[in-house]
Amino acid sequence: MNSLFLQNAITWLQSLKTEMLKQKSLSYVLFFAVGITLLFGFVVFLIDPNVHSFSDGVWYAWVTMTHVGYGDVVPTSFFGRTLACLLILFGLAVLALLTAIFSTVLIGRDMGGMARDESQILEELKRLHARLDQLEAGRPHESSNPANETSNPQME
Repeated sequence: MNSLFLQNAITWLQSLKTEMLKQKSLSYVLFFAVGITLLFGFVVFLIDPNVHSFSDGVWYAWVTMTHVGYGDVVPTSFFGRTLACLLILFGLAVLALLTAIFSTVLIGRDMGGMARDESQILEELKRLHARLDQLEAGRPHESSNPANETSNPQME
C-alpha cells in the first residue's frame, strides 16, 4: 500500500513539475528575480562601503529578497539600507507571484475534470427536459437508451 501511495505521489509531482515548466509567467518571474538580484547587488556594491565585492552584493541582495537575512553582509550607508527596503518589497512581490502561478497550475489541473462533469450534467439536463416535455404533452416516453432510464411509478 505504501509503495502504491509513493508511486502515485511521484507521478503527481512529476506531472505538476511538467505543468509548472509550461507556464511562461514562471520564467518571467524568475528572470525578473535574477535581474533585480544582479542589479541591486551591483548597486549595493558600488554605494556601500561595507559590501566589498560584486559577489557579496549579489549574495546580500539574494538573501534580503528571500527574507533569510544571514547578517554576514550588512549595509551601513543610508542608501544601502534604503535599497534593502526596496529588495524586501521586491522579494514579497516575487513570492506572491510565484504563489499565484503555483495556485493557477493547481486550479487549472482540476478544471479539466470539472469540464467533463459539467458536460455530463448538461447532457443529463437535456435528457430530463426532453422527458419533461413528453410528459407534459401527454405522450408516452420514448427512450433511445432504456438502460440509462430509471422508472419511477409515482411519476408516470
